[in-house]
Amino acid sequence: MQTILVTGGAGFIGSSVNLLLNEAGFKTIVYDNLSRGDSRSVKGGLFIEGDLFDIESVFKEHKIDAVMHFAAFTDVGESVQHPLLYYKNNFVGTLALLEAMEKHNVDKLIFSSTAAVYGIPTQVPINESAPINPINPYGHSKAMIEQVLSDLKSVRSIRLRYFNAAGGDPHGIIKNYKKKENNLIPILLNSLKNNSQLVVFGDDYNTPDKTCIRDYIHVADLAQAHLLALDALMQGAPSAFYNLGNGKGYSVLEVIETAEKVLKRPISYQIGPRRPGDPAVLTADSRKAIQALNWKPRFPELEKIILDASKALP
Repeated sequence: MQTILVTGGAGFIGSSVNLLLNEAGFKTIVYDNLSRGDSRSVKGGLFIEGDLFDIESVFKEHKIDAVMHFAAFTDVGESVQHPLLYYKNNFVGTLALLEAMEKHNVDKLIFSSTAAVYGIPTQVPINESAPINPINPYGHSKAMIEQVLSDLKSVRSIRLRYFNAAGGDPHGIIKNYKKKENNLIPILLNSLKNNSQLVVFGDDYNTPDKTCIRDYIHVADLAQAHLLALDALMQGAPSAFYNLGNGKGYSVLEVIETAEKVLKRPISYQIGPRRPGDPAVLTADSRKAIQALNWKPRFPELEKIILDASKALP
């Protein structure tokens, strides 16, 4: 039985991947400092609370076969306000992990990256040949690690660039205990839960209904892609990077309208100013991952994504 270290495995995506790994017969070690995650989300494996800068202790005590790295801060707005926090955790913290991997001869890594490495897209949908041009510290911190991984010869890595991770555990086993949300669907659900008004940031974009269009990918589909990427590395595949998205975009108003139908509740919203750096349209071209990893999203429907996100509310 092979042992997979899942850093940040108490978070939204990491916990889903950890559950799937255990169901697939892997032994897992979940390592998380719980600054953003919640130990109640860890379903299976050994849980260790700890910081990335102390990660070598895990390698000393356990034989690790591969690492899946999710331990990152992901709020774009927060990264602009507190860039040092993001560079320390996302960049320097990951360097500490890579140093420990190299020292203990662990040579396989699945890296949780982001579409934010592309910045303002020159064309949509975005494919992997698009220029890397991040426009905020969060995107920069991920792009910097991608460059390190390109240079590092001792570790084979697959970097997965997510678009908008959404949804929830289809079986309702894992709840979403995220302390702070920065994506539309969970923010919308929280507005319903708290009887508060949703803010739509901008209604003057060059889109059919003048609101931003985004590509939403179900967290269960992301988790499945991680297992396929891990299998590829186990089979000797070279380092690579892939986009993960549905390839179809929905506007903010379309998401609101769909949520009202699925949840059978009206959603109160107001129009606010644009957020700096928000592109009008962000959608993924994921054909490279579909072809190379034999991956196909099982839950592409927006209705299913919203329904599962609602079931994940604690």
